[in-house]
Amino acid sequence: MTARARLVLAFGALYVAGGIALIAAIYFLVQANLVHQLSDTIMVAAVKATPGDYTGYQPTYPTYPAVPAAHGIALAHVAEASGQTVLTKLLLTSGLSLLIMTILSLVMIWWLSGRVLRPVHEISALARRLSSQSLHERIEMGGPKDELTELADTFDAMLERLERSFESQRRFVANASHELRTPVAVQRTAIQVGLADPTPRQLVKTRESLLEANRRIEHLLDSLLVLARSDRGLDHREPVDLTKAVDRRISVHTAAAAARGVEIEASLDDCWVAGDPALLDQLVDNLVGNAIRHNVDGGHVAIRTSQDDGLVVSNSGPNVPDELVGRLFQPFQRGDGRTIAAGSGLGLSIVESIAHAHDGTVQASPRPTGGLDVTVSLPAAPS
Repeated sequence: MTARARLVLAFGALYVAGGIALIAAIYFLVQANLVHQLSDTIMVAAVKATPGDYTGYQPTYPTYPAVPAAHGIALAHVAEASGQTVLTKLLLTSGLSLLIMTILSLVMIWWLSGRVLRPVHEISALARRLSSQSLHERIEMGGPKDELTELADTFDAMLERLERSFESQRRFVANASHELRTPVAVQRTAIQVGLADPTPRQLVKTRESLLEANRRIEHLLDSLLVLARSDRGLDHREPVDLTKAVDRRISVHTAAAAARGVEIEASLDDCWVAGDPALLDQLVDNLVGNAIRHNVDGGHVAIRTSQDDGLVVSNSGPNVPDELVGRLFQPFQRGDGRTIAAGSGLGLSIVESIAHAHDGTVQASPRPTGGLDVTVSLPAAPS
């Protein structure tokens, strides 16, 4: 039996039970006083019709006049018969009315339950249609906010998370297969050419080529794993001192900055955010590393943190047209689409994914003199 049928039967049974109880209450209340009321009423009418001095019969209510005993007995029988007729008529009328109203109520309950359960049918139909290719569909149920709209919104939110998860998996596979092709080809070429006629010098050169390709593959896999993890969202949140995270990452990149003559300026005020410490370390590491890597020799990097502005990283570097800024956050995009420096092309994509996992935002804007200003805003840690 469907839920709709069970609702109709349940409400119908309650309606019938309530109707029977009401009819029974009315019947017994009327029965208790009806015969006496009819007797007294008939006595009053008899007295008015045959005036005189009557004694021998005392009515129920002493305010009424007395009538002869013989007349009183006859009138009492008339009152009793009339009362039974009225009660019988009352039962028949009430029962017929209850039957008609029960049928109408069942029809109304059937119609109303259908309207109430319509979102459930929509959710079921959408769930049956879902596949990895149709996760973009949503219920988007309107109307007043109640339990059913809350269920539909929860289902939509679940579909959104599933869509992001499937998209993350597809992007992971596609990007990994695309980017791994180059270092694998380098390794194959080094093996085929370098080992075709091995000499000590050729072996050293082949070894360096293989190690470099291996380092690139390792770095790419690490970046893809971080991207996949951040795309899945956070399992827990805790207060994180973003200022200390920035200070740690600056010390890690100091040698790389000094090698290119890049000056790092840091203005670090207290900035506590709620999130995952490991992912936030990765976010800061990618921003600082990108600012140094995609810079010019002798350039500069300015890093600021504050509770109001979040994390701001500014760097000198090549000019970036406005129309290409958005592409920088796409995986494996580097400026105008060509590799302008070492790296996997996942830096800003990872930064954006981690920021979104923390319910934050990341914005980039080109600097007039070249380079970028990147601002990351994250939810503050609860005080």
